[in-house]
Amino acid sequence: METTRGKLIEILSNHPDQYLSGQKLSEQLNISRPAVWKHMKELEKDGYGIEAAPRKGYKIVNYPDKVSENTLSWGLNTAWLGQEMIHKQSVTSTQLIAHQEAQLGAAHGTLIIADEQTRGRGRLNRTWHSQKGDGIWMSMILRPKFEPHKSPQITLLAATVLAEVFKKHCGIAPQIKWPNDILTEGKKLSGILTELQAEHDQINYIVLGIGINVNHSSDQFPEDLKDQATSLKVETGQEWELKSLIQNLLSTFEKRYEEFVEEGFRSVKLRWEAFGYRIGEYVTITTHQHEWNALIMGIEHDGALKVRDEDGKEHVLYSAEIKWRRGEK
Repeated sequence: METTRGKLIEILSNHPDQYLSGQKLSEQLNISRPAVWKHMKELEKDGYGIEAAPRKGYKIVNYPDKVSENTLSWGLNTAWLGQEMIHKQSVTSTQLIAHQEAQLGAAHGTLIIADEQTRGRGRLNRTWHSQKGDGIWMSMILRPKFEPHKSPQITLLAATVLAEVFKKHCGIAPQIKWPNDILTEGKKLSGILTELQAEHDQINYIVLGIGINVNHSSDQFPEDLKDQATSLKVETGQEWELKSLIQNLLSTFEKRYEEFVEEGFRSVKLRWEAFGYRIGEYVTITTHQHEWNALIMGIEHDGALKVRDEDGKEHVLYSAEIKWRRGEK
């Protein structure tokens, strides 16, 4: 649902070269003139440049480059994803807040987004380096109707969405390392963390966390990550506006999620394999403390990883680690 403030921004943006009176705005928005003034002050706090002239009215003279509920909501082309949004400047983890909000009854599609995570985490409780203002750190709450055993497919779905957007929006060549990492040129660009709260035959909610290195410079990564991590800025040589990238991700995810719910996993599988990391190549795989070499064949109809060992025997893996390093052979 479009907010009053979103409507206000839209009206002002559609008249960039003229002042709009408080009276005219109050009539279009069906609110009082003092309420219009209060909304203007909130927009100024959010970074909008509002010019007010006596007996003329208001106009927007510049737009913020920061992320907030207001900046993300205006122009967001989704029906349900991100329509409820919580933005924080700094949090321990967007995943933790999302779990709390989900337990309090937050709606399907609620988005938690932060400028910085002080204790960001990835799969297997690994630390995720969440630089303030330079990346996208967000978690979405989903309340699907399908069975709990299908929940890992959401991770693979999200990976294909990220790869699709990075390719189309940013012009890079991403690859998906099973099950949850997006790589480019052998370095990690983005990660996904899917957690759920479920009963035996019913999902209460899923929290899908996404972390993306966007405008990091190479010297911003910790020393132990410099050979493994990268950013959109490093790979493309340019800085990226977070707002448009986030909105693109949300609209694409909503579309692909609805296709998945209606049509099943088949189209996700095909897209995943189109971006699959080292399919048709041998890699080192770790399972239950056992390390071995295998050829990646693709993924199964349920999202499990399909590999073939050096003796020609095929295996279907539901939990495994694929070792990867830049330039690994």
